[in-house]
Amino acid sequence: MATARLEVRLDEEHCRKPKHIAAEDQAQLSQTIRRLIDEAYEDRMYARRKQAVLTLMSLEIEDVPEPDVLSRQLEEAHDPGPLY
Repeated sequence: MATARLEVRLDEEHCRKPKHIAAEDQAQLSQTIRRLIDEAYEDRMYARRKQAVLTLMSLEIEDVPEPDVLSRQLEEAHDPGPLY
């Protein structure tokens, strides 16, 4: 597995918190930091997906065509025309 080294300078408070979590989980600090990064990323992606759903719901589309009809309509609307 390829790895990259990242150096981050933290004040005492920001250093204490992940150390506390690592000790509580009986895990290495680096493993804990990676897990916290993954969790923060997933939280952010969840929030983005949730916002996208709310945006789609607010569009109030009344009559949504069947997927094959919608696909054909999109292809026709975005047809680049003849290439030559």
